[in-house]
Amino acid sequence: MPAIAMTPAEVSDYIAQSGRDAWTVPDVPADTPRRKIEKVGIIGAGTMGGGISMNFATAGIPVIILEQKQDALDRGLKTVRGHYQRSADKGRFPVEEVEERMGRLIGTLSMEDFADCDLIIEAVFEDMDLKKKIFTDLDRVMKPGAILATNTSALDIDEIASVTKRPEDVIGLHFFSPANVMKLLEIVRADHTADDVIATCMDLAKTINKIAVLVGVCPGFVGNRILFARQTQAQKLVAKGAMPWDVDAALNAFGFRMGPYQMSDLAGLDIGWKKGAKTANPIRDELCELDRRGQKTGAGYYDYDENRRPIPSEVTAKIIREITGVEAGAAPAQDEIIAACIHPMINEGLKILEEKKAQRASDIDIVWLNGYGWPADKGGPMLYGDMVGAEAVLATMERLGAEDERFAPSETLKRLAKDGGRFTEVQPG
Repeated sequence: MPAIAMTPAEVSDYIAQSGRDAWTVPDVPADTPRRKIEKVGIIGAGTMGGGISMNFATAGIPVIILEQKQDALDRGLKTVRGHYQRSADKGRFPVEEVEERMGRLIGTLSMEDFADCDLIIEAVFEDMDLKKKIFTDLDRVMKPGAILATNTSALDIDEIASVTKRPEDVIGLHFFSPANVMKLLEIVRADHTADDVIATCMDLAKTINKIAVLVGVCPGFVGNRILFARQTQAQKLVAKGAMPWDVDAALNAFGFRMGPYQMSDLAGLDIGWKKGAKTANPIRDELCELDRRGQKTGAGYYDYDENRRPIPSEVTAKIIREITGVEAGAAPAQDEIIAACIHPMINEGLKILEEKKAQRASDIDIVWLNGYGWPADKGGPMLYGDMVGAEAVLATMERLGAEDERFAPSETLKRLAKDGGRFTEVQPG
């Protein structure tokens, strides 16, 4: 199918309609009874747990936050108070509301205090064994009919649900960080999740002022699965001799506020890394060993000045040359970098639809617009597929797929290139 030219007004209308459509779950009847959510429990008072709890306290729903140690609990509640205080100081709400909101947050060190909660959200770090232990305990403690949710960003929720006697009550509620700011909520339907649990969570997303998209269980769900495809290609470009700042500059030119390496430096390079570790990303490992762990340590892929302005780093360039064995040469053209990073995202979106892990193509766009800073003028990965045309995407994927079969063109992509049709009109399955 050839590329489609769209006016800014058409793109804007598409985004608005897609946002409305995302709330509709075709296979859950609209009159499905909802479960009452009058009290929420959150496991973990760290960055995620604290941010998630703020959404409910702000909406007037009482929250109990569980931590293992008192100092961690105190630290978490102090951070939440700080966020509220700063917002009030900026005039976003009256100062007296800080105490009202904090009054809805109670800390505890005992899971038994969750017994009368209607919804629990587990927000501990990504460790399957730990999550399974927590859900085994929740199964014992929680009242019948309580919803048991995990905030995992990529783990198999069916496996987590399997340790309970009530898998129909288990669902994924994947908040994005910082959870008190980011609008997107991926609601993840597991194999046994009950219709009323889905309907309740979709309604609850509106109550806490989120934009919800219902997705299915697969590694990374919709958003992170597509992000993994982009990250892998960004790493492959660097392995061939491009520099991180070349890749970031191309994605900045495309319209992303931050490219993958700017993003890594902001998040911290040591996520999922510990001293001495040899991971699939040896460049990152080496930077971490040098204590270049991102903005928080003053250096990562980039050097930073006193205003945290990123500066291309000779240290990083030298490490890349040593590890890849590629001498510094001319950077690939920006168009080449953009195609190599963006076209695999479109292809992965099609695979997600083939596997029925998204309800509709436009839901994928809503995820990327609201969770990952996709540039609004390009409408989302699937609409952008329509803008560049299936032939162009197929040509890129045939080239990348020849190097790495994980990036082979999807069957749907081949069909669109051959027979025509739009990415945004591809139906699940």
